[in-house]
Amino acid sequence: MGDGVMDMYVRYRLIASGQVKPNQLHRMASTFVSAKAQAKVVLELLEGERLTEKERSVTLRGRNAKSGSVPKNTDVTTYRYSTAFEALLGYLYLKDQHERLDTIMSEAFAILTTEGGNERE
Repeated sequence: MGDGVMDMYVRYRLIASGQVKPNQLHRMASTFVSAKAQAKVVLELLEGERLTEKERSVTLRGRNAKSGSVPKNTDVTTYRYSTAFEALLGYLYLKDQHERLDTIMSEAFAILTTEGGNERE
């Protein structure tokens, strides 16, 4: 669920900015939705103590969940942290905590667009 939520927020933000041509949408969205970008966001949220106790618990359970495989373009640690972020987003969405989800996603965009532009792989 979390990966779908992330994808929806990213695409909405890119489209709403009016700066993305349709043929660029997928390419630009993938810079935000990548495992590397998601791991960066969740690590900053965890280190900055910006999550509630329950959100932190959900995030860490998502990180520790066993996966059958890891994509070939990332390492295990990065993949687990990206999964943790997706678990948090899915949790907030399913609990109808949309205002908090908006806040977390705003923070994610701020993290990914500071110092040197968008996160690129």
